[in-house]
Amino acid sequence: MTFKNRLEEYQIVPKKSLGQNFLHDPNALEKIVSAAELMPEDAALEIGAGLGQLTERLAESVRRVVAIEIDTRFKPALDDLVAAHPNVSIVYQDALAVDVAGLFRPEPFVVVANVPYYITTAILRHLLESDHRPRRLVLTIQVEVAERLVAQPDDMSILAVSVQFYGRPQIITRLNRAVFWPRPDVDSAVLRIDTYETPPVDVPDEATFFRVVKAGFGQKRKQLKNALGSGLGLNADQTVALLEAAGVDPRRRAETLALEEWAALARNLAASA
Repeated sequence: MTFKNRLEEYQIVPKKSLGQNFLHDPNALEKIVSAAELMPEDAALEIGAGLGQLTERLAESVRRVVAIEIDTRFKPALDDLVAAHPNVSIVYQDALAVDVAGLFRPEPFVVVANVPYYITTAILRHLLESDHRPRRLVLTIQVEVAERLVAQPDDMSILAVSVQFYGRPQIITRLNRAVFWPRPDVDSAVLRIDTYETPPVDVPDEATFFRVVKAGFGQKRKQLKNALGSGLGLNADQTVALLEAAGVDPRRRAETLALEEWAALARNLAASA
């Protein structure tokens, strides 16, 4: 039975409002599970279970699976899956409203998911900014977003800086649109993020680091001497002094800075307070 036939069996029509483009190709699903490097003792979180194609593969690979699904129309299909795989539990809720840390704390866990593309950034923030973040994420996301996340200085964004502060992102593979139903209007990629136990750069605290980063990108078309001064409430002399103390040319723009340079700015700002 094809995936489309299974949707018809359960009388489900994909909802564009929920970003429902279901990954159903067996080869693509195997690539995703393989990229996660799962161990039998692992716990896994899936976001957007759908009919459970990925959920079932996770259940066969790990000790415990928690799958989040906002659309209760899938409950009959997922009930059948849970009956066959008692190590799976389903949470019928908006993923952004779920206390993910509370579902797994204190055990480590891995996220493996084909996330709705319109909430990709929000999902990343929700998971990475948690006080009990996953040790690894393998996500199917829009290829343009994946490329932004692995960007290097000269092409950085606040999203890239934020994700790279918490983990190391890498694009594993690109996916043909035909592996989804219905076919999306954009190209997709599988992104893996291995999170750090501690930040890769020395910062006084996360709040100060991100305060500086947000100020720098607040007016990203402006030179840092103008953007940072405005964002941090510093006068021109103070801003130039802050930048020069960190070894950053005041004429540079936010997208050119590496993580260590943002960290140096945060350290100098904290020291001058």
